[in-house]
Amino acid sequence: MAKAAVGTSNITLVLIFSYLLASCIHFHIGECQYQKPKRNASLFIFGDSFLDVGNNNYINTSTLDQANFWPYGETYFKFPTGRFSDGRLVSDFIAEFAKLPLLPPFLQPGSQHSYYNGANFASAGAGALATTFEGSVISMETQMKNFKKVETWLTNKLGKFKSQEILSNAVYLFSIGTNDYLILFVTNSSIPSSPQYQQMVIGNLTTIVKEIYKIGGRKFGFFNLGDLGCLPGLRMLNSSSKNGCLEKASNMAKLHNVELYNVLLKMEKQLEGFKYSIYDFNSSLTERIDHPSKYGLKEGEIACCGSGRFRGILSCGGKRPVGHEFELCQDPNMHVFWDSYHPTETIYHQMAAEMWNGPSNFKSLFQCL
Repeated sequence: MAKAAVGTSNITLVLIFSYLLASCIHFHIGECQYQKPKRNASLFIFGDSFLDVGNNNYINTSTLDQANFWPYGETYFKFPTGRFSDGRLVSDFIAEFAKLPLLPPFLQPGSQHSYYNGANFASAGAGALATTFEGSVISMETQMKNFKKVETWLTNKLGKFKSQEILSNAVYLFSIGTNDYLILFVTNSSIPSSPQYQQMVIGNLTTIVKEIYKIGGRKFGFFNLGDLGCLPGLRMLNSSSKNGCLEKASNMAKLHNVELYNVLLKMEKQLEGFKYSIYDFNSSLTERIDHPSKYGLKEGEIACCGSGRFRGILSCGGKRPVGHEFELCQDPNMHVFWDSYHPTETIYHQMAAEMWNGPSNFKSLFQCL
């Protein structure tokens, strides 16, 4: 377990007030014309294992950052694709809602790649910071370099004007930050947690967003961070006498989310035409953990696949160095969590529907010209 700790002496009241205030701000898309574009808006995806559809299958990494083995993918695809789920991810459902095909991993070999509909650059284990699981994942900097390769491909195929039209009308979806905090707990990290650390994480994310903006991107979607301390892999780090969430990790997510909301509000004022939507992944996940039966589920805390308390050991599939023995539930559809850190397809589907039609109004980014 990491040595890092969160100071609580002077921030508790500020944290609670700021988080409650920020939680009310689900989206800010600004003024736009809700006219149907001549073609479907493309979707470009950046981030971590919540959005990685198999890019890590094609890099030199360990099985800790891969999910290309049974029982991953068993529910929908009937074979492992590299997604950290029993089936599809939020981004797969968003693509469906936007009338786009499922976007393959950018690194998937083949000469038939076409990027008119977008691309998926996400990498399981990636963080906003380059040092997060460095050498085992595709960093955000490299994901950005891969996006620039797509920009060049589009320009060569369509010319500068038409490629710019695609890039400016496209939606850019991000899920990043979780691993920047997880690494403090799952490794012997000596990095101290502080407001400055949160600012570094957010700062690296906004640097990437501003770079895409300079290239022509205008419409951005973000997940805030889930309640990290309630993930089975971190919940189990509490002593055996405690079954609650790991408070230190949960507080880090709250601080991060406040900073993310504040920075995006500033960017909206500073960058002309900048439109964004934030999906409240935190509240959505917490609600299902606490009240699974309201969402047609039976189990909110124990993962479907894994071992140890809450099945919090990431041994799902038996291919990882943390253990070859694992348990597998009979029906993933009844669980919030598929493995130690990731939701089931059922949860991803519910979240995508909320994201599309709910307060975050993600759908409007695809309709906004």
